[in-house]
Amino acid sequence: MYTFSQLLLRNCILGIVFSLIVVLFSILAASKYLQEKQNNHASIIKANSTLLLNDGLQQNKNDSMEQVFIESLHSNYKYTLLKVTKNPDTNIYNASNPIKTLVLPYTLPKVNKLNVKNNLTIIYQLDFSNESSLIIEILSLMLGLTFIFIFIASLLSSHSYKAVLKKLCDDLKTAIKSDFSENEVLKDKTPGEFDQIFTELKKLVNTHHLSTTALEEKAFLEPVTKLSNRSRFVQYFENQISRDQSIKFGVLSITRCSELQTINQIHGYNAGDTYICGVAEIMKGLITKYQGAQLFRLNSSDFATIIPNSTMKSAESYAKQLTEKFNSYQQVSDLDSVAFTGLVAFQKDKPLGELLALADTGISIAQTQHRNSWHAQTDTDILESASASYGNQNWRQEIDNVIENQRITLLVQNIKPSNRNVKVYGEVLARFLNSNDEMLPTASFVAMAEKLDKIVAIDKMIIEKVISEITNKNLTSSSYGINVSTRSIHDEHFLIWLERRLLRDPAIASRLIFEITEYGLQQNIKTSKRFIDMIHRAGSKVTVERFGVGLTSFKFFKDLKPDFIKMDSTYTRDIDEDKNNQYFLRLMVDLAHRLSISVLAESVEGQEEKFALEKLFIDGCQGFYIGKPLPL
Repeated sequence: MYTFSQLLLRNCILGIVFSLIVVLFSILAASKYLQEKQNNHASIIKANSTLLLNDGLQQNKNDSMEQVFIESLHSNYKYTLLKVTKNPDTNIYNASNPIKTLVLPYTLPKVNKLNVKNNLTIIYQLDFSNESSLIIEILSLMLGLTFIFIFIASLLSSHSYKAVLKKLCDDLKTAIKSDFSENEVLKDKTPGEFDQIFTELKKLVNTHHLSTTALEEKAFLEPVTKLSNRSRFVQYFENQISRDQSIKFGVLSITRCSELQTINQIHGYNAGDTYICGVAEIMKGLITKYQGAQLFRLNSSDFATIIPNSTMKSAESYAKQLTEKFNSYQQVSDLDSVAFTGLVAFQKDKPLGELLALADTGISIAQTQHRNSWHAQTDTDILESASASYGNQNWRQEIDNVIENQRITLLVQNIKPSNRNVKVYGEVLARFLNSNDEMLPTASFVAMAEKLDKIVAIDKMIIEKVISEITNKNLTSSSYGINVSTRSIHDEHFLIWLERRLLRDPAIASRLIFEITEYGLQQNIKTSKRFIDMIHRAGSKVTVERFGVGLTSFKFFKDLKPDFIKMDSTYTRDIDEDKNNQYFLRLMVDLAHRLSISVLAESVEGQEEKFALEKLFIDGCQGFYIGKPLPL
């Protein structure tokens, strides 16, 4: 808050600066104007000399005519200096009349020297005292008005500050949590008290700023790894990368944790979080070697690394180190693989969507190579045609190789019944091998099989393999669940094939339970009902897994008549602590039992969860705590 004296001093300084600028401009303008006027006077002198000093006069009259010429100049014009000489040594006339009034410095013109008829040399300087006085009067008047304006502006500014303060207090006194009134704020306040009020306002603003910053950090922070999330990644790339002039190019890498889904399914979600944190720590340690590198967690299984101003060669060194670290982590953690990485170089004008698509293609290619490998995607033309994607071609070859050579191994994870009267089964989990007998990432394999329209063939292969294993190992005393894709249950040719295959081995068919997702059933109710009816005719059973995600009505299930529903893990995780999920699950169990449908729970990871589910009359539990997957 400024005091009146401070405002006056500030405005005086501004006025003085303004006045100095005006004075300097006036000096320049006046100097130029007076010099031009004196230069123009030379033409007048020449004209007079031509009239009075013509060459035709007699010599005895020249002297008198020169005197007439000089008198004419002196009588008609005012000079501060007028000197007339004839030849270098003869001085005819010399008069000097200095200006006695105040003159602006540097405004008077220079002395002019002029040669005219009869070898006369005229040296002159005009008298500009009147013009100088007028300029000084105008400047003095302007300066006086300026300082009057400064004084008035200072008074108005002081009142304006009070008005602003009143408005601030009216708007913010509630937030400051003070009950001071307008009179308390404005009346008899000293500058120090105004400063105190503004200090309180600053503290309030700072508090709100810190709160906003904390909320923003929380919104952009991924809780498990404490890394920035996808929103921050997009914001960083689109704002900081594009605006920072020091960043010209760089490399984007996407690292995909290939075993997360498998670990969650086999070992539980806590083990999955430990696995993700282990990968994050490895990557955090490596990016410190690269100046300006940033690490983000895009989703459950993908990490993004941006290395600005880095060449692809330097980024490949980073990827090689990642592979080495992942190989060591794989051996310690007893995993089939850890993660695969796709690299792509970027310029500032490259759209983020294209870069992510190229990096994803690089991951697809890396997954068909050795464990924990990486691939630098340098061919950007693949975006123009999906069929031209080298990643797709590699995956197609791998999938065809798996189907042709039956490169598949089967595990089974048992479901434990809650009581002896409930009959449950073991879920078969398929794992796929490449030509080196190395495990391919299951989630990526299934996703690419669906993308390349190979999933129906994969489902057939798994079903054939399960039936063959049951037959060869005489496993007809137990029941086995087989996952079937959404594409297959709505494929007419697959339904015909499956019905014939089950009818060929009715004893084994009665031991099979086909698991389909709730979402898959909802895609086409008519074909879904046809599929379930066919399964029941063949003597097999049906489980609707991931139940509760779509909240399908029970009228729908009454019409379809599945044998089991398997509750989605979002309802069963930490069920012992979540009262809302307990209530919902108890309601689902009661309704399902009224329709003679058994209810199963997956992702059971602790004893407390198991006990809580049993109290809710769940028919069976599946998860890491119940039992790990074992070879079929």
